[in-house]
Amino acid sequence: MTRRLLALSALSGLLLAASFPNLGYSFLAWFALVPLLFALRDQTVRTALWISGSFGLVFFCCTVYWVTNSVHFYGHVPLLPASLITLLLCVILALFIAPFGGALAHIKATHPRLLFLAAPALWVTLEYARTHLFSGFPWALLGYSQYRSLPVIQIADLFGVYGISFLIMLVNIGIAEVLADRKRYLPLLAAVVVTAVVVGYGYYRLNEPESAGSIRIAVVQGNIEQDKKWDPSYQGEVIATYKRLTLKALEQRPDLVVWPETATPFYFGGSGDNEKWTGDLRQFVRTMNTPLLFGSATYEVKPGRVIDLRNSAFLLGRDGATGAVYHKMHLVPYGEYIPMKKVLFFVEKLVQAIGDFQTGTEHTVMKVRQPGGSAVGVSTVICYEIIFPDLVRRFVNNGATVMTTITNDAWFGRTGAPYQHFSMAVLRAVENHVPIARAANTGVSGFIDAKGRILETTGIFTEAYLTRTLTPSTKKTFYTSYGDVFAWLCVLGSFLAVLPLPRSRR
Repeated sequence: MTRRLLALSALSGLLLAASFPNLGYSFLAWFALVPLLFALRDQTVRTALWISGSFGLVFFCCTVYWVTNSVHFYGHVPLLPASLITLLLCVILALFIAPFGGALAHIKATHPRLLFLAAPALWVTLEYARTHLFSGFPWALLGYSQYRSLPVIQIADLFGVYGISFLIMLVNIGIAEVLADRKRYLPLLAAVVVTAVVVGYGYYRLNEPESAGSIRIAVVQGNIEQDKKWDPSYQGEVIATYKRLTLKALEQRPDLVVWPETATPFYFGGSGDNEKWTGDLRQFVRTMNTPLLFGSATYEVKPGRVIDLRNSAFLLGRDGATGAVYHKMHLVPYGEYIPMKKVLFFVEKLVQAIGDFQTGTEHTVMKVRQPGGSAVGVSTVICYEIIFPDLVRRFVNNGATVMTTITNDAWFGRTGAPYQHFSMAVLRAVENHVPIARAANTGVSGFIDAKGRILETTGIFTEAYLTRTLTPSTKKTFYTSYGDVFAWLCVLGSFLAVLPLPRSRR
């Protein structure tokens, strides 16, 4: 691979990374992949694999660099090994991009007329694979770059975030084709027409009237330092912080108060000192006479003194009683559990912060009763569960009309990760036409309406509380009802496109 090819692939990686937060120049995504596509022209399959893999490595190094912060400061791994762990992750993620170039080179040689549609279908196929294989890590999918482009992202209620990724790649390859040969203007023209239809659909959706009904929610951001969170000497201070902010939020008369992931510095419902703190929290909820949704670590002792840890969310009613419990279903690998623990036994010794949590099994819908009103179906996802489209869809399909997400983004530090994490919640709102309330320990906390409008947000690493009236959803979208049909069609199309020609047609 020549320096020119490497430079083109690296340029695409840098441009595409700049379209995501923190920089967030979303317009770059519409042509960021053109240098990559130029580099892939007339290459062998082997060279094309290296080119797209190099692009992927640059792109992920510039978007998930924050992993070093998490592993170094909270996993207590020295900076150099932490950086090498991040690099290894970027290499693994780049392996999901590498097949794009190889398959594209193969299609160019066997089915050149299919290239225009095959390229975006291939891209979506690989994003879908990255979402589901090996626990999944769908961070920085191409479609997320447009989270502020409201008319563009409304098609997510039909095709999910993958439909936006498809569109962006379609435009990129249209530009690349016309720049390579001015006579090949039809792909770009087709891409422009499709984009116009998408934007038209977006404006139609944005101008639709809101549904009836409302619920007023307050989110509380405690900004608790990670090293104090589980220090017993700071338990009283942590709870006092959340109580103080909550009492201020109650002045705006919310129907529900939401605290972040593991907001309680104790095991809610546990024995010993945990029992005292649990009773104190129940009494506080009775005093404020407002339901409270919060995150807490929990445990269950089984026969043989086996302890099952869980990352959970509780809804306490106005009387302080537990109304519903949700146990996190999609745990963070190498953060909350170790995959293939018998083989990777050494990982737990390297990273001290790794837990050993058990997964939940139910898409819980919590009923929040308003004074003199009907119950509203509210569900919550914990931390990075919000980045999985199908997981959130299942809660809404199960009856949730308002989604909340609780998280502790202190792990990310002052990087672009908190903003990247928040941006993905926007697409979950649009896909399912449900409003989302987000409570984060250190930010970003805020509210998103059912059409993806960011209504209000907090800064990071600051104490804050916000209150907003949201409109629950009343009907399910196509995506909510049928899921990733479009992504599966792309998988099927990609498979057919890479099939070799029959001998009679060679």
